[in-house]
Amino acid sequence: YKTIQMHIISFFFLAPESSAGKRETKGRKTVKPQSTHKQSSKSCLCCGFKREQKNPPTHEDPELAAQEQRLDYHEDDQRLRREEFEENLREMGLEMEKEEGTKLPGVGFLKIHAPWDVLCREAEFMKLKMPTIKVYCLESYQKVNLFIQKVTAPLQPNVGENQTENEKPLSYPFSREKQHLFDLSDRNSFFDSKTRSSIVTMLYEWKLNRCSRMYVILVLSLQILYEQWASYSIFYKYQPIGLVRKYFGEKVGLYFAWLGVYTQMLIPAAIVGVIVFLYGCATVDDNIPSMEVCDERNNITMCPMCDRACSYWKLVTACGTARASHLFDNAATVFFAIFMALWATMFMEHWKRRQMRLNYIWDLTSFEDAESHPRAEYEFHVMKKSLKKEQSPKVVSVAKLFDYKYIFLLCSFVCSMQIFVTLAIVFGVVLYRVSIMTALHMSSTPTFRTNIRATVKTTAAIINLIIIIIMDEVYGAIARWLTIMEVPKTDKSFEERLIFKTFILKFANAFTPIVYLAFFRGRIIGRPGKYLYVMGSYRMEECAHAGCLMELCIQLCITMLGKQLIQNNLFEIGVPKLKKMLRQRKIDKKHQEELNKTLHRHEKDHFLGPFVGLNPEYMEMIIQFGMVTLFVASFPLAPLFALLNNVIEIRLDAKKFVTELRRPIAVRAKDIGIWYTLLRGISKVAVIVNAFVISFTSDFIPRLVYQHMYSADGTLHGFVNHTLSYFNVSHFQPGTEPMKPMHLGYKVEVCRYKDYRDPPWSATPYEFSREFWAILAARLAFVIVFQNVVMLMSDFVDWLIPDIPKDISIQIHKERNLVVELFMKEERGKKYRNTIGDPSPQPSYQYHAVSFLGTK
Repeated sequence: YKTIQMHIISFFFLAPESSAGKRETKGRKTVKPQSTHKQSSKSCLCCGFKREQKNPPTHEDPELAAQEQRLDYHEDDQRLRREEFEENLREMGLEMEKEEGTKLPGVGFLKIHAPWDVLCREAEFMKLKMPTIKVYCLESYQKVNLFIQKVTAPLQPNVGENQTENEKPLSYPFSREKQHLFDLSDRNSFFDSKTRSSIVTMLYEWKLNRCSRMYVILVLSLQILYEQWASYSIFYKYQPIGLVRKYFGEKVGLYFAWLGVYTQMLIPAAIVGVIVFLYGCATVDDNIPSMEVCDERNNITMCPMCDRACSYWKLVTACGTARASHLFDNAATVFFAIFMALWATMFMEHWKRRQMRLNYIWDLTSFEDAESHPRAEYEFHVMKKSLKKEQSPKVVSVAKLFDYKYIFLLCSFVCSMQIFVTLAIVFGVVLYRVSIMTALHMSSTPTFRTNIRATVKTTAAIINLIIIIIMDEVYGAIARWLTIMEVPKTDKSFEERLIFKTFILKFANAFTPIVYLAFFRGRIIGRPGKYLYVMGSYRMEECAHAGCLMELCIQLCITMLGKQLIQNNLFEIGVPKLKKMLRQRKIDKKHQEELNKTLHRHEKDHFLGPFVGLNPEYMEMIIQFGMVTLFVASFPLAPLFALLNNVIEIRLDAKKFVTELRRPIAVRAKDIGIWYTLLRGISKVAVIVNAFVISFTSDFIPRLVYQHMYSADGTLHGFVNHTLSYFNVSHFQPGTEPMKPMHLGYKVEVCRYKDYRDPPWSATPYEFSREFWAILAARLAFVIVFQNVVMLMSDFVDWLIPDIPKDISIQIHKERNLVVELFMKEERGKKYRNTIGDPSPQPSYQYHAVSFLGTK
């Protein structure tokens, strides 16, 4: 049934009542949709089209006639299913109106009307909290809040809200028996568009009976959202989250609220990151290790970076790299890593408080996810199992066990294989770096021989970026295929499994190259005279003298900017526009100009792209959150880049939702679901990762150990010489010595390399020295202390900040008291009316002012 495409427009505005008190409806007729044989597989729920009757040809092809007969049978079967589906909707109380004379060939529209009785019945069944006749005012006596409101007033969007933030109607689950307690002064606006959409969607999903998914296009003006939300000129203003929620539903509203909180919290992180970077710029001239590297009087000769093609080189040539590394490898990075760990905790707490406030404003404090209905695929799977069980019950029990084991093993094997593919890709990029560096060293062109390291670093990072972007799409498709193979029971289970698989694969795809640069490159290379080779002739690459932190920073920078500018922003707005243009090009230009003048709004919306969910939006932000927190010790400018991207991302997503996508079905939700768990997991892992980056990737611990254990004057003078070991060039393996040993103009007998090993003239030549073990112990001790201290501080901040704001807690308590008071008065009113014999209820309109100091 996947070939059936159905478009339904839900009109939820109430029709005028007839004299009988029911909505007037005219008889509708079911007309067979117009379609050709080529279009029969894509026929829609249409009306107003009649099949063209053509004279039969004189000589009819038997094969063509048989094919037409099969197509006619298929079309009749679809028509019968549509009629059955419509009859089921009528049984639920919905009224339908078929759009006559649609201008789009092969496409039909069905309008669904929900009468007042149906809305009330389903609202009571769904336990929707609706506003009652009582309204209470929330007055705050805190001068700080009033001051903040005045300061942020210019940043508030002009959405024309009728109700102020200090006034809220008392809400209670709707009941048809107590309709007189609710504010029914305007029935047309009592159930808003979002609520009506949810009710009707639930009804026709119940009666779908394994038909295909349908698009509900709701006709509503988007002028306010377009001007006050989807415009780039108001990037500095807050989002109209309340209006977004009213139009798109709570689930979409929570996403944009979370994105706004995340972007807002990036401001202090970006400011501190810029300060740390400026501190590195200000102290680069006073950094003693950089000064020693750049001092030509040291005359330190370094060992070749590769076999044969590379020659001996002077340490002074690495002056620029050493100075650039100090910008990101200084004492301030340790402070920044601790700050970002606490920042992540404060961000999570701030979001929980913001989420609780939104739940209160949106009347979701007592909302619980109802038990989801089984998916159509799951019911079909169970039906097949039932048929097999009736035929052979013993075989089915074994087949069921084998089926589950097979699916589990298949998912595990495929996920493992994809992670292995990611590792293989990283290894391929490593081979590229090694081979291209050797080729550039052997080149006779002086242009190629200059800035070899910078060229290799940049091109390798770009290659990694391209591979990450391509494999992201592949892994997304594989994760969906694996989830479909599992046949989850409910949509919620399907979504959670899909999110988990997609996150694992995409997270490994994005961070595997970064993890290699941070923790493995330059640590498994061996030593001069005994290097480690892969595939026989490729020597493992080593870091520069200043370490791999600079290359890690370059990789992070290119990956962040590339994914945000190309994959996230360009693809998000470019792909929907391209699909929309392709859909419009299917219609002739002349016919299209005529259609644009006569098409209705819902027919124009047919050219918009379908809403595929919020998972891609969340996923890109989760990956960005990992970039900001996991390796922030090596790249303090990451929060700044994320902030600049998110300022654009908010308006870009808003514009996409308003102008490029069909309106999604409004879904109620009180939290962001599994994404919050992933955020907490990343924030915990970030503490450990940053501890290892500071300890093993940077030179912070070696500098600290040298300054307090080996320095004669307690400074870093002599630190560079302390990190270099000696190697006798006569100990090179045959065939690995430089082809040009006189490249520096003199004969080299001893060269230096960065490592803590004994000299060749010692009793244990080239073995790890005592300094190596002392520094290793200090590094491990730092990881343990840093991890425990920072996690303890994070847990303390988590405990210190309450999840529910104090004012919201007070308001919830007051609202419960008011609800009890309302129903007590209702009961007393019933007794009084029964006593005097007046059956008509007289609701009393009262206004309550609730403050932090008490109740007025």
